[in-house]
Amino acid sequence: MASVLAAASWSATADSNPEYLSDWWHQSVNVVGSYHTRFGPQLNNDVYLEYEAFAHKDWFDFYGYVDVPKFFGAGNGNDKGIWDDGSPLFMEIEPRFSIDKLTGTSLAFGPFKEWYFANNYIYDMGDNRGSRQNTWYMGLGTDIDTHSDVGLSLNVYAKYQWENYGAANENSWDGYRFKIKYMVPITELWGGHLSYIGFTNFDWGSDLGDSANRTSNSIASSHILSLGYDHWHYSLVARYFHNGGQWDDGANLNFGKGPFEVKSTGFGYYLVVGYNF
Repeated sequence: MASVLAAASWSATADSNPEYLSDWWHQSVNVVGSYHTRFGPQLNNDVYLEYEAFAHKDWFDFYGYVDVPKFFGAGNGNDKGIWDDGSPLFMEIEPRFSIDKLTGTSLAFGPFKEWYFANNYIYDMGDNRGSRQNTWYMGLGTDIDTHSDVGLSLNVYAKYQWENYGAANENSWDGYRFKIKYMVPITELWGGHLSYIGFTNFDWGSDLGDSANRTSNSIASSHILSLGYDHWHYSLVARYFHNGGQWDDGANLNFGKGPFEVKSTGFGYYLVVGYNF
């Protein structure tokens, strides 16, 4: 899974006063169609329901989403979800806690505006060990002053791996992640706000690379064109995977249904329609 970060859609509220359930907890419900995602060893297509939220208030910074895989019953042969003995829920949250505000001390210097205790938690609620993931990244984050309307943040984490679909690195400290996020407002279009959003995860240093057909590193880099209105938003996404899910691209596997070649490097795509409330 993993969200497409449609947060640019909420930037439309800057010039208007629409009504929402909360004035600080920004949330939406999305319908997401995905094509050729590469988080596992096989290409996956899905159409699913998603709840998404973000907030920035005082010392608390948050982004997160909850997906209901295959909610609409559509996907390819590899796709399993809530109605056909697959995972009923996939969740990722990224809470950050401002060190500056919690300590009452400004740690800003140069382009670094604020510092955070940063987290990235991922949970896949499979019905057995082989279909469940439970991962916590923890570390340090910062916001960068770009002297422009461009938003930029950086985070670096160490990873603790609990469940990981039965992989050899379970229940251990296992590697690191560097995350970069940015949002670039582009223009007004058709009465909405057109923005470009990017975020990239660089994972390295994992012992999983000692296992056959797995790697110690991976990259997932998302590039999003988002058109946002007060309540509706629409996004097109291209996500590049390198060793997606730490699977070795080109490896030959057989899970009992015939041999196949791992295609963990390449692009996947998403189409998103959502409603902010």
